[in-house]
Amino acid sequence: MIEGFVALYIFMLAAFTGYEVIAKVPVILHTPLMSGSNFVHGIVLVGTMVALGHAQTPTEQVIGFIAVVLGAGNAVGGYVVTERMLEMFKSSKGGR
Repeated sequence: MIEGFVALYIFMLAAFTGYEVIAKVPVILHTPLMSGSNFVHGIVLVGTMVALGHAQTPTEQVIGFIAVVLGAGNAVGGYVVTERMLEMFKSSKGGR
């Protein structure tokens, strides 16, 4: 029971810290920072798959599955945004 409270405390602390860090980043830097942190999204996805692999109860399995889906969406979204950002810097075909 204590482990659950510790895990909840760590989650809440991470969420608060993440929000505070991101809230102080200027809007113009969000996309470059997101593209630079795509590797972190991959690590999160691997972590969620490991957690799902260790899940024993149906509740843990459902939460683990949701975490994998959200982690995958986060990783894919990061790469999609990076691709769109890089497209903005390519020159048009007719121009130089």
